[in-house]
Amino acid sequence: MASVTSALNKFQDNADAVQALHAPVLSREPIEQAARRAAQHLIRLQLPGGDWEGEMVWCTMILAQTVIVRVIVNRPYRDDEKAGIIKHFECSQRGDGSWGMHPESQGYVFFTTIGYVALRLLGLPAESPLLERARRWLHAQPGGVKEIPSWGKFWLALLDLYEWEGINPIPPEIFLLPQWLPVHPRRYYCHTRQIYLGLAFLYGKRFCAVLPEPLRDALRRELYPEPYASIDFASWRNRIAQSDVHVPISPVLRLVYQLLGIFERRHGRGLRRKALDRCFQRILYEQRSTNYQGISPVSGLLNCLAIFAHDPKHPDLEPSLAGLEAWRWEDQAEGIRYVGARSNSWDTAFAIQALIELPGSDAETVQALNQAHGFLRDAQMTEELPDYQAAWRDSALGGWCFSDGSHRWPVSDCAAEALSAILALYEQADFEASGRLDESRLEMAVNFILSRQNEDGGFGTYERRRGGKLLELINPSEMYGQCMTELSYIECTSSSLAALAHYRKHHPDFPDERIDRALRTAEAFLRKSQGQDGAYPGFWGINYTYALFHVVKGLRTAGAAVTDPALRAAARWLTEKQRADGGWGEHYSGCLEGRYVEHEQSQVVMTSWALLALLETLSPDHQAIQRGISWLVNQQQADGAWPRQSVNGVFFGAAMLDYRLYHLYFPTWALARYTRLAEVTAQRDAA
Repeated sequence: MASVTSALNKFQDNADAVQALHAPVLSREPIEQAARRAAQHLIRLQLPGGDWEGEMVWCTMILAQTVIVRVIVNRPYRDDEKAGIIKHFECSQRGDGSWGMHPESQGYVFFTTIGYVALRLLGLPAESPLLERARRWLHAQPGGVKEIPSWGKFWLALLDLYEWEGINPIPPEIFLLPQWLPVHPRRYYCHTRQIYLGLAFLYGKRFCAVLPEPLRDALRRELYPEPYASIDFASWRNRIAQSDVHVPISPVLRLVYQLLGIFERRHGRGLRRKALDRCFQRILYEQRSTNYQGISPVSGLLNCLAIFAHDPKHPDLEPSLAGLEAWRWEDQAEGIRYVGARSNSWDTAFAIQALIELPGSDAETVQALNQAHGFLRDAQMTEELPDYQAAWRDSALGGWCFSDGSHRWPVSDCAAEALSAILALYEQADFEASGRLDESRLEMAVNFILSRQNEDGGFGTYERRRGGKLLELINPSEMYGQCMTELSYIECTSSSLAALAHYRKHHPDFPDERIDRALRTAEAFLRKSQGQDGAYPGFWGINYTYALFHVVKGLRTAGAAVTDPALRAAARWLTEKQRADGGWGEHYSGCLEGRYVEHEQSQVVMTSWALLALLETLSPDHQAIQRGISWLVNQQQADGAWPRQSVNGVFFGAAMLDYRLYHLYFPTWALARYTRLAEVTAQRDAA
């Protein structure tokens, strides 16, 4: 560490010398004008409820599965809805005829196959150009549809388009295992746990939809070049298309599959009935406790099928199908689709923090902030879930969800950013919102955040960590990594650190010194997680730039000085990665490869993250900041927005996302912060 500190001191000395030689690229006036245009554009996008929400773009998987579910349960779409769905498939199809994991990925057998099936179920003829291109691409793959990943094999089996002997067992009896076992499902990451709950129930029932034979037989002919009856599906059970594999089947998982296969041949009917009943009761709890939305549409769709398989007339089926529509997104440009998450609270918290950074708020901004405060106030979880511990849930009280809170799955960093935004609002002299959160509500938020801290000092998302790293050896998803258990995440830890430090500043007498202990251990976790080059790997954004934005924000709010070695190392890394045009840009492939990969073009979002971090550690007239701000201003459009560029989010290592408001409130925030700091610097120099 001593050698790193020495190098950092030398870097700072050189940086100080360099910045004195360079005049600002742009004067303060055009930068402030750009910041105010951006703020005005952001305010125009505020929704009637006071929140902001941008689409979180992922892929066509949920759309395809929703179509399949609606057909199975005999709730078909209207003709105009079918047209909107087909339009989205047309917009998102790759040039080679395939569909991918995300807007910039290569084609996947999984997404292309289930998209093809969904379009046929909607009534699109096999001869349509859309399907001809997809079919041609599928047949050109080495193993074709037979090598679809396990989730795809399962969905095809539900439609009698793949045989059950070609699928590795998912017995519902795993939910009857003793809870002390290290492989018990309660230890899984909550999304994974809920998905496999539905899969296990449907597998245990061997549920299979009844398609009209002409359509079923036509699909079999279209999907497989050889006769369906001639395929030895069992021999394809563990063969996965290389285009789709992110985590290969491990030897340990292969052994587990073999043991489960033996069990599946010998289990008793009574035990199976008990297991199915246990799974079904948990499915009903999830649906009812989430207002029938589920933690996500991925598991929500499986739950709908499970309820239908149990009883097509079950009273929870209709509200569950209606709950799926909470995930629907629709516009003229791209048609109808379903998002993997709704981001109301997340987007609103960041929009607030961006807007309050700009000095001299006008009446329009104050009104927008008042309305946003009202949304966050109402979105907080103020009632506990009934019997949550029996459902393997952690307490929800005091938290905020990623969304508007309807599905009642709050998250640590969503709660932290919401609390940070609210506390920052209360520090504004001109902010006079009605219905301020009282001390008990603020304390509830703090207790919620504290409840998500792991033993290593880091913070999980929905829950504390429950399982060990060895669980990843039995990751059955094949397409996603690090999805078997909660982790300690750099970004969640940083957001939680910032919120807790912000709260402690105004409440130094919080009982039992719990905040102080949490801050010490969180800060220690972040410091030991820093790489030798000064960078941090991201998990929920792309990638090192995103993580550094959060870490610097967290450490600075917690009181770290600008001369702190960790912050100076972060600043060095960022200035070294600045591109020749003044911007920053990371390519998503770095998430797949576990290293920094520069994008071929500077990105508005990454540039904003870098600037927000550097403005915490360097003077606003530093050369790197001046060049970055100038680049950002020059990319701004006439209406105050910025152009959409590459994907900027990620989850589970391989699934890239495009958060469509990131390209607006983060650059607004960066320009606003620069404007405020430049004004302070000018006033200080004048004095």
